[in-house]
Amino acid sequence: MKVAIVKYNAGNIYSVVNAMKRLGITPEVTDSPERLMQADRVLFPGQGEAKSTMNYLHEHRLDEVIRGLKQPVLGICIGQQLMCRHSEEGNVDCLGIFDAEVKRFKPQRHEDKVPHMGWNSLSELKGPLFKGIKEGEFVYFVHSFYVPTNSFTTATSDYIIPFSAAMQKDNFYATQFHPEKSGNIGKRILQNFLELDL
Repeated sequence: MKVAIVKYNAGNIYSVVNAMKRLGITPEVTDSPERLMQADRVLFPGQGEAKSTMNYLHEHRLDEVIRGLKQPVLGICIGQQLMCRHSEEGNVDCLGIFDAEVKRFKPQRHEDKVPHMGWNSLSELKGPLFKGIKEGEFVYFVHSFYVPTNSFTTATSDYIIPFSAAMQKDNFYATQFHPEKSGNIGKRILQNFLELDL
């Protein structure tokens, strides 16, 4: 199986490379439209800032390429946020795959720290990404922005307010959490992604 990881100006891509290697896959990190289109699976991970990242994707025409992919695509962390219509981070229009807006966490109490960083549980699980995963399992998050729950939400988590921990539309899947840093639960989710039957 050919797995490609979108190469762009985001941090933390190589932890996903290592997670794939633990599953027996050596992915290709590439910004080549042809290589991305030829892959069996495409991962769109990373940490970064929405506006500068969208500018980079526009300049390299990767926004058009990602929107046009027909194979299973998994956005992780900022990957999920950039798949939405608009982000409050930099007030920027994003890829528009999910008709949803990315919002900034607003602390309600003294103990509400932003960014949200650490292990949180998943609930209301739906779809093939969560095959074999039980309600209440914990995964690892690092984020200051979130996607409100919506019709595409396939898993919910709660920090300050309930938010979309994962989403799906057609062949596009996304997680706000980092499966590559979420132990055996994250490993199972990545394995489920590789085994998707489209």
